[in-house]
Amino acid sequence: MILPRYDRRCGWYEQLEDVSDFPALRDDTQVDVVVIGGGFVGCAAARRMAENRPDAEVLLIDALKIGQGASGRNSGFVIDQPHKRDLESNDEQLKQKIVRLNRVAVEYLETQIERFNIDCQWSHAGKYQAAVGPRGRKHLDHYEQLLQKGGEEYHRLSREEMQSVFGTDFYSAAIHTPGGALMQPAALMRGLADSMPDNVRIAERTAVTSIKRTHFGFELKTDKARIQCRQLILGTNIFTAELGYMADRILPIMTFASMTTPLTDEQLRRYGGQLDWGITPADHGGTTLRMTQDRRLIVRNSYRYAHDYNTPQELIPKITGRHREAFDERYPQLSDVEFEYTWGGASGLSGNFETYFGELETNIFASCCDQSVGAARGTISGMMLADMACGRRSDLLRDMQTVSGNPSRLPPKPLLRIGVPMRLAFERFRSRSEV
Repeated sequence: MILPRYDRRCGWYEQLEDVSDFPALRDDTQVDVVVIGGGFVGCAAARRMAENRPDAEVLLIDALKIGQGASGRNSGFVIDQPHKRDLESNDEQLKQKIVRLNRVAVEYLETQIERFNIDCQWSHAGKYQAAVGPRGRKHLDHYEQLLQKGGEEYHRLSREEMQSVFGTDFYSAAIHTPGGALMQPAALMRGLADSMPDNVRIAERTAVTSIKRTHFGFELKTDKARIQCRQLILGTNIFTAELGYMADRILPIMTFASMTTPLTDEQLRRYGGQLDWGITPADHGGTTLRMTQDRRLIVRNSYRYAHDYNTPQELIPKITGRHREAFDERYPQLSDVEFEYTWGGASGLSGNFETYFGELETNIFASCCDQSVGAARGTISGMMLADMACGRRSDLLRDMQTVSGNPSRLPPKPLLRIGVPMRLAFERFRSRSEV
């Protein structure tokens, strides 16, 4: 069984100070509900379950420290718009449902941030989508048409505006959409964990190694303890298959990011742009770029089929080199700015681009195959899984079921280990002008 590992490379997590500690589970216990996975899905499910059933005992467990996993490793976007395959759908009602669900998630997160004073660089900065060359502009023009068709607010930037915001003339076109938010993901996850309701118990560094159905409900085994519960919610995404569910349906893809040291006053002057913005590439194979509130630039590109779910350390220098090339092309005036961190984060894709949400078996609920949009989608999925488990029906839950599907079965792993890297290399070649 492959378990999550932490490599001490994630810049978001490594910056945190005074991280709280939730002891690992060492004694057998019995609770009403267990939530496995302390990411966006798990934290939202645990909180919502506690809100729905204040008399229930809820146990939230994670194999790592909360914030060290995929939810604390992303680029810090909470996206409200449909993304990738969903964006291409001709079903406008479907896209409106996705937008509604995502915006409920943004509001729900913001409520917790304000209520518990979570310091995570949260802002309503919106999101930029930008193009470099003709291929990217073609994608961006299509994106603009889709925004117009959906009646969504947006602004297409002039070259002067792009230079003013991004501090570079590298991009040829960009669009800003005001919805969504930016944040420091590891800080957000720690804040969500630290502010759980009183009837939620958290156990970190507690990996579940097996699940067995019993007359009581379920028995979970860890390396130190056994847990009995009546209901089970899986927020384990790519690791769901390791627990015996969704086998051969989740494709684990690792994407990589590098983060600079904070810009000095002199470097900030040479940079010449603004703080607190984020670019996603018009061509999905391009480069994501972030400027944080604390003066750090983040470059994200390069993909890997993560059949081992983790990041081989020997890949890091090569990945950092790719990021350096992308950075220097955008900011030749900042050649003295160094990368402080390089890390990988995994997402779960499916062969037919469908996400999974629902009841796997009686009283086992799960959301996986996030399609690289885990923050908003994971949050609303966790909320709705808890509602489903409690028998609470609503328009939101019906919308969640409508926009979810059945991930298709993947080819055997030996074929994937050959075919997926070839496909990723081909896509990287096609998108080379946008990286």
